[in-house]
Amino acid sequence: MWIQPEEVLLAGALWVSERANPFFILQRRRGHGRGGGLSGLLVGTLDVVLDSSARVAPYRILLQTADSQIYWNIACGSSRKEITEHWDWLESNLLQTISIFDNDEDVTTFVKGKICGIIAEENRLKPSDEQEEDSGKFREAELKMRRLFGMPDEEKLVNYYSCSYWKGRVPRQGWLYLSVNHLCFYSFLLGKEVTLVVPWTEVTQLEKNATLLFPESVRVSTRHTEHFFSMFLNINDTFKLMEQLANIAMRQLLDNEAFAADRSLPKPCKTLKNVSVLKRDLDARAKNERYRAMFRLTQDERLDGHTDCTLWTPFAKMHVVGQLFISNNYICFNSREEDLCQLIIPLREVSIVEKADSSSVLPCPVSISTKNKMTFLFANLKDRDFLVQRISDFLQRTPDSLWGDTSPLSLIGQSVRQAQLRLRVSSSFDPASVLFSIQKGRHYHPGLPTASQGLLQLYHQDALEDLGPKAMKEKMKEEAWNIHFSEFGRGVCMYRTSRTRELVLNGIPECLRGELWLLFSGAQNEMASHPGYYGDLVEQAMGLCSLATEEIERDLHRSMPEHRAFQNEMGIAALRRVLTAYAHRNPGIGYCQAMNIVTSVLLLYCTEEEAFWLLVALCERMLPDYYNTRVVGALVDQGVFEELTRAFLPLLYEHMQELGVISTISLSWFLTLFLSVMPFDSAVLLVDCFFYEGIKVTFQVALAVLHDNMDALLSCSDEGEAMTILGRYLDNVVNKQTVAPPIPHLHALLTSGDEPPPEIDVFDLIKSSYEKFGSLRSDVIEQMRFRQRLKVIQSLEDTAKRSVVGGVNMLQANMLNMLTRPQTLQVCYWGSSSSAAERHDPSLPYLEQYRIDPVQFAQLFSALAPWTCGGHTSMLSARLFRLLDQNQDGLVNFKEFITGLSGMYHGDMTEKLKLLYKLHLPPALCPEEAESALEATHFFTEDELPDFSLSVAEVKDYRYYLRMWAKEKEPKRETIKDLPRMNQEQFIELCKTLYNMFSEEPMEQQLYHSIATVASLLLRIGEVGKKFNNGAKKAETAAQAPPSSLQKEERPGEGVSDESQVCQALADAQLEPAAPQTPDDDIKDDTSVSSYSVVSSGSLQCEDIADDTVLIGGSEQRRGSVLDVDWSITFEQVLASLLTEPPLVDYFETKRDIQAKMAACKAQRAVERQTSSTSDHELTQHST
Repeated sequence: MWIQPEEVLLAGALWVSERANPFFILQRRRGHGRGGGLSGLLVGTLDVVLDSSARVAPYRILLQTADSQIYWNIACGSSRKEITEHWDWLESNLLQTISIFDNDEDVTTFVKGKICGIIAEENRLKPSDEQEEDSGKFREAELKMRRLFGMPDEEKLVNYYSCSYWKGRVPRQGWLYLSVNHLCFYSFLLGKEVTLVVPWTEVTQLEKNATLLFPESVRVSTRHTEHFFSMFLNINDTFKLMEQLANIAMRQLLDNEAFAADRSLPKPCKTLKNVSVLKRDLDARAKNERYRAMFRLTQDERLDGHTDCTLWTPFAKMHVVGQLFISNNYICFNSREEDLCQLIIPLREVSIVEKADSSSVLPCPVSISTKNKMTFLFANLKDRDFLVQRISDFLQRTPDSLWGDTSPLSLIGQSVRQAQLRLRVSSSFDPASVLFSIQKGRHYHPGLPTASQGLLQLYHQDALEDLGPKAMKEKMKEEAWNIHFSEFGRGVCMYRTSRTRELVLNGIPECLRGELWLLFSGAQNEMASHPGYYGDLVEQAMGLCSLATEEIERDLHRSMPEHRAFQNEMGIAALRRVLTAYAHRNPGIGYCQAMNIVTSVLLLYCTEEEAFWLLVALCERMLPDYYNTRVVGALVDQGVFEELTRAFLPLLYEHMQELGVISTISLSWFLTLFLSVMPFDSAVLLVDCFFYEGIKVTFQVALAVLHDNMDALLSCSDEGEAMTILGRYLDNVVNKQTVAPPIPHLHALLTSGDEPPPEIDVFDLIKSSYEKFGSLRSDVIEQMRFRQRLKVIQSLEDTAKRSVVGGVNMLQANMLNMLTRPQTLQVCYWGSSSSAAERHDPSLPYLEQYRIDPVQFAQLFSALAPWTCGGHTSMLSARLFRLLDQNQDGLVNFKEFITGLSGMYHGDMTEKLKLLYKLHLPPALCPEEAESALEATHFFTEDELPDFSLSVAEVKDYRYYLRMWAKEKEPKRETIKDLPRMNQEQFIELCKTLYNMFSEEPMEQQLYHSIATVASLLLRIGEVGKKFNNGAKKAETAAQAPPSSLQKEERPGEGVSDESQVCQALADAQLEPAAPQTPDDDIKDDTSVSSYSVVSSGSLQCEDIADDTVLIGGSEQRRGSVLDVDWSITFEQVLASLLTEPPLVDYFETKRDIQAKMAACKAQRAVERQTSSTSDHELTQHST
């Protein structure tokens, strides 16, 4: 490729000149190509260790002038062909022009300008999304990675690092390449080459450790091996990037969505050296995720920047040091000291931003005022003017008129003493018209029946006069919160301090619970930014029927049936609307058991819309991946809980692992936030803490429960006894401060014994959890979640694999998966616009999401299938593909692929013959191969009849169709009697397949003899059956037919054993007697796909058999003739006939070993990868 001209001082060092003229020199890197000797080995080692671009571009062209000692590198190439094209272009377009120049400086200036012009033109012609922003050095590294490891151009390099790879006990110095989909390593030291490629989807564990053997190293574990890397310049940066890429790969396994670069990321002012656009993108994603998690913000919030500052806290009368964060919708502050102060200011609430006067006490202050009359003073800002300008820009984009009755003017003050600068808004702006147009676009009807208050308020109105001690305690809590609101503010802009946490741990009053849940979870911000959204969903979901809605209906009356609010239609209807609306919003999750329990509790304290947004916050942010078909998030946290138990309670952990209790208890505890295992009034206090602190509270309380029961659990001998102890303990966790009437806990009623254990105050349990396990940090939990996510997703994949492998053992299944996944995942890796990505169904098990098209299937079939049929293999592959493609979407998933392969390798003789038989029936046999008009018509009309019957069927209830759908999904056991009869043309295709199947077998001769005998026998059976079933018709036909025809039809029925008569019978069975065979037709038979030549059992010779010389009949004659449609045979007849020939029985009963074929296929791919990275000279040498 052409490159920006670079100075070269020593043109001959480590390079060999191959061509030269007065102005240009074409050079090859020493040691590249043929030979090289010791100097070549040394040069190759230096190129790898020093990251020289010559390793990937071993050819270059230099510009030289007679009077100058400086050379200019103007082009480089990875192959001789590429560099020769550039050389030829220079000679034909520039050489003659520059030869007439008198001054050497003019020659240099002209050539450099010409090369720069070519590069600029190439960049201009590229699409905008392909414009390269990376530095030249990084582009060279990316090209090197693709050459070394055989990656396509779509594979993007993120970053590369110098390190050592430990192969055994010997470190190999080289380069680690981290791409979007692969971890790659390359080393070349004194002729010893090491190449390693590990897909991120194969990684099961990433760990950074330091031992005597591997100092400061990173361990990458897969299912089968471990890899150690050390000697990093910045191991922390490398490890964080590896974690991020592995996490993206796990997300891809879950959602089957390819990595998409962030196109909205602002472009850097200058190209960063050795930092790719993707690396910058991933760094920005990591910062955004931390920012959103810290302040509980929505997934679309993007951090614009952050800076150090101080915040004046009026309640403490002091300046708090921390960081200010600016994003597209929020201004946030977090103190440097944990829990000292946190602040979230939505831009929709901001009314004025102004720069105050600086002083020695208060340098560079900025004042921000909100619509609820709160003012926040930030100081010690490094770049105050830029900060105010950014806030101003974001305020102009904020449609605050949708959230309040105030004017949509955001005031940006330049100074306290200066006039305030008002944002310019059109004079014709009308908020009412905007609201009306938005509502009109949504078709929202305000009269929808939705609960406008918490259900608990409806059932406590009669008990308001009670002023007992518990009611007084509740009033005191309310008063404490009101005092807190007066000091720290109320609403989204409230100062959140350690005092706030204390109030939450003491219990939130029932009248404030809904409001504070919305505030602490971040659901209030999301609800405010989507006005009317819930009403739209309720309208759209009304009357829709799906599997999710049926599951919701089934569970509605199981949601807190002991509570009065859900013993009538009002509460049930509200719960139905919220769950149905969320299933409509997020069909990927739809509905999962345990969502009904959590949602019913939310509805007790919130309106329907508030409960909906709290459910969104739970399912999509606070408990990610919990509520889906595989409950991945709950399984991940179960692994985290086991790890925490091992760290804090090691003795109990070992005993619990032996009993297998932890995995049983944690799912029910975490999925329902203890609501299903604890009395309601106690569990709801844990929900208070959860919305404020997050998942760490759940882990703390779970550890505290185990700690309180440690002695009893250590004495347990089985799982049931341990579960009983924990169940009875949780049943007796009580809330002695509740004002609500006691709600009977169903679990307690079922598990209570003669001697109930002592009651445990829930406040004591929460206090104990903070005292003993309060050291848990949210960032540490996220790190543990990442480690567990790798294990959980890979184990889920193994479990799904076991359910589909059938007769293939797990080792072979893993190898098959390694071979098929590169074929299938390349659709996600490098083909996001392909049909596979467009047809992705996230509701499928993810092993069924790995899908390949016919071309990829044919490659795998030819490499792995035991039935090799020479030139007939591609046709057999296409038929098997159509047979396995049950939904006819043009794609076959891993489950379907391994089902077909398992039948060929591990099925008994009947199963193998059944598969072979079905390969020659529709839909495997396509209409193009079935040339009979009647056959083709039957093929197409079979699929149309069911649609016609459905169109005229009477309308039935949706439950009927759901039951029918479930019944269709049930696996049906197919017997040999269910297989349809095979007609004459299909039998001809079967014969051709069998004749082509034995070409590489040791008993080839005997197998050919046997198949000829079986074919003759089956033809006679078909003739006998035809005469038996259609006797009257045959008699009438025989009376009208010529005598020669009658003779031909009678011969096979008489059972004559003469070879010539058998041949004649075969011929008569496939063609009408009115069209005699001619010598010309024999010649034309070579072009006919479905026609065969007859070979008798006595005259059969192995060398006479070709791929297309099995049956007779010219192609022209076949088009003009009609096959005998009355002739047919059954599978039982085929099976019985083949059982009479021992060579065929031995062939089909022999167990084939797939291990060797998989090893050969894997080795071939390794060779292809190495071949793709070699030079063109080496490729030419290999081909010759």
